[in-house]
Amino acid sequence: MTTLTIISKPDCHLCDVAREIVDIVVADYDEDAVSVEEVSILDDPSLYDTWWEKIPVVLIDGRLHAHWRLDAARLRTALDAATRDAATRTPSGKDTA
Repeated sequence: MTTLTIISKPDCHLCDVAREIVDIVVADYDEDAVSVEEVSILDDPSLYDTWWEKIPVVLIDGRLHAHWRLDAARLRTALDAATRDAATRTPSGKDTA
C-alpha cells in the first residue's frame, strides 16, 4: 500500500485546496491501494521546524512530492508509479522482480 501524507495546519486555505485535490485523485484508486494520513505542524515541533513556511506538504511513501501548490495530474502520475512499485514488493518490502 502506498501512503500519502498531507502536512498541514488549521485555517490554511492552500491546505484545504490540497486536501480536495488528494480526495479527488485518490478516489480513482482501489480502496487498499493508497492510504491518506494528515498531520498538523502544530502537533509536532519537528514538523513545524521543517515545514512551517512550505505547507501544505504532500509526501508519498515518506518522500516529498509537493509543497505549497498541488497539481492533480502530477499527483496522479506519482501515485500510479508508487502503487505500481508497491505491487511489486512483498510484505517484507523486498522486490518480487
